[in-house]
Amino acid sequence: MSYLVFSVFVCLLCAHLPTTKSEHSVPYKVGYIDQYVDHFNFARFGNQTFKERYLIQDKWWDKKNNGPIFFYTGNEGPIEAFWKASGLMFDLAPRFGALILFGEHRYYGKSLPFGPSKSFQRPYIGLLTMRQALADFAYLINSIKKQHGAEKSPVIAFGGSYGGMLAAYFRMKHPSVCDGSIAASAPIYLLNPKFDHSFFFTDVTKDFSESVSGCVPRIKRAFTKMDQLMTEGKKGLAMLTKYFQLCQPLTGKAAYTHLLGWIRNAFTNTAMFDYPYATNFLPVGNPVKFSCDHVLSAADDISGLAAASGIYYNATFGPLKCFDISKEYVSCADPTGCGIGPNAWAWDYQACTDILLPPGSNNVTDMFPILPFNDTLRNEYCMKTWGTKPNPDWAYWGQDLRTTSNIVFSNGDLDPWHRGGVLKDVSKSVRAFMVIGGAHHLDLRGHNSKDPVSVIKVRGQEAKMIEEWVMKAKKSRQSIST
Repeated sequence: MSYLVFSVFVCLLCAHLPTTKSEHSVPYKVGYIDQYVDHFNFARFGNQTFKERYLIQDKWWDKKNNGPIFFYTGNEGPIEAFWKASGLMFDLAPRFGALILFGEHRYYGKSLPFGPSKSFQRPYIGLLTMRQALADFAYLINSIKKQHGAEKSPVIAFGGSYGGMLAAYFRMKHPSVCDGSIAASAPIYLLNPKFDHSFFFTDVTKDFSESVSGCVPRIKRAFTKMDQLMTEGKKGLAMLTKYFQLCQPLTGKAAYTHLLGWIRNAFTNTAMFDYPYATNFLPVGNPVKFSCDHVLSAADDISGLAAASGIYYNATFGPLKCFDISKEYVSCADPTGCGIGPNAWAWDYQACTDILLPPGSNNVTDMFPILPFNDTLRNEYCMKTWGTKPNPDWAYWGQDLRTTSNIVFSNGDLDPWHRGGVLKDVSKSVRAFMVIGGAHHLDLRGHNSKDPVSVIKVRGQEAKMIEEWVMKAKKSRQSIST
């Protein structure tokens, strides 16, 4: 899941827009805080702590006037990666006089409660939960406030994707700490076991179908021809190895299935990050169209599929002479992708506990091969891997949004996650904004000259909501102090 919409609102941002770079270079200071290993059971670990990492920048902070704290709720990866992809916070900080703070999620990056090995072993991995992470964030913010004399500063949370879910839940669970949240591309309804989770690969397919005519049929034909080659045994496997320029030859059904997952993962990420400009992880703007152009211009169907898949991995891992699919893609409890390395282990565990994720592909409602991963298969995998399984009985929380306030849920209609999110206003203070022509949390990224008008409008609406929340919080704190 692993990662990040002209009206009256345009002028709210225009005074502080940076250059057209979308991956900003704002420096940060790295800090560590002694964070409790377990916030809810002191009998087991007592007061044992670990070092939680955070990033901070105070160059715009108006401390004298209790400027707000803009807090990023770190998600499934090293925190510096989200710093680079969350330019909206830096675009807005000068206007609001904000202190910027990014908190790293426990069990990701360098915030490992029991070290790089033990943290991912049972039973220690059991302390990786959303509730623990939210408690970490609350403790971090309160500690930073004390250190910097910022007790009266309002706190606005920002997050994208899983981080967007956390930003929303942070406001719900810790309203005394968080005064409002921008929850970008946050599919919070996935935690409802009764919600239809089957939309994801259908919407990935829709992105490619609507981008270039004829793209999806050719992709489907390529998968069919790959299956036909598989029936030829070693000869077919050798041909597939050559088509996809694999470092290690395919040796059988398991390796072939992993290749199919590797291909699907490339198309999934291309759809999620279909931004109108190049990024540090995709080399071109409008990568869905770029991939389809390769699919359609290739000499044959499988060559086109291979070329389109290689675009993503060449950009992610740098120019490759061959593709090592065992290192570039990890099969896990999340069919949409877990990433690689220790971060993948952590997300795999969360996909087996407190996150309910989409099923696999079916080749009927989507363009991908039949790679099933239903609740039964997921439970079997999770029990075998972690000794647990997703528990919707306690994961289903925070769904009645009428009980909360001060949250913006933003989504892009190109984002294959958007149907799992909040698409309609719930109240005057729980709003839903749609970025037409926007991919995964495009609004959270920094200003770019190629941004669609819709994302400029949504960012302006978000700025207006933040202004209301900050003014209300300051007024409330002032009345209490007097």
